[in-house]
Amino acid sequence: MSTGNEIERQASGQESGQGSEGPREVQILSARLTPHRSLNRTGFLAVMLFLSVVSFVTGIAFMMMGAWPVLGFFGLDVLVVWWAFKVNFRSARASEEIVVTPSELRVRRVSHRGQVAEWSFNPLWVRLDQEIDEEYGIEHLYLISRGRRIQIAGFLGPEEKASFYKALVEALNAAKRGPIYNPVC
Repeated sequence: MSTGNEIERQASGQESGQGSEGPREVQILSARLTPHRSLNRTGFLAVMLFLSVVSFVTGIAFMMMGAWPVLGFFGLDVLVVWWAFKVNFRSARASEEIVVTPSELRVRRVSHRGQVAEWSFNPLWVRLDQEIDEEYGIEHLYLISRGRRIQIAGFLGPEEKASFYKALVEALNAAKRGPIYNPVC
């Protein structure tokens, strides 16, 4: 996906770790979803440098006209913008991992503070639900199983949610068709 999210569909490749005994289950779908950030560290430094230079030059101009307190307010503006970017970058630490195997659908959500929440479902009993806005597209995706309903893929935009929904439906259908095993080498 274009937002830095990774989705892997596999028919016979990556295996889930079940020890060295017996067959190993193949991961049908493995997705790691992360919040999209369009500005990397270099871009952040460039924006902050530009903003600092513009604020400093403008502040000096105001100071030379006799409005010296304005220089301090320009400095506060730079500080507030820096703080907002730091909060934004901190929230980018969040992630969501979704793994589908023939016998299990696992969702692991890590908050920007490092708090972990995990859910495990039987793919035979999972139903997908979505809330759609006619103008915007898919707003929310949900996994529903045995009375539990959790929202997934909240980081994605409407088009990405539609693509992810399609991939997840294909993975769940593959899981419902039957297990895929790799022999132990």
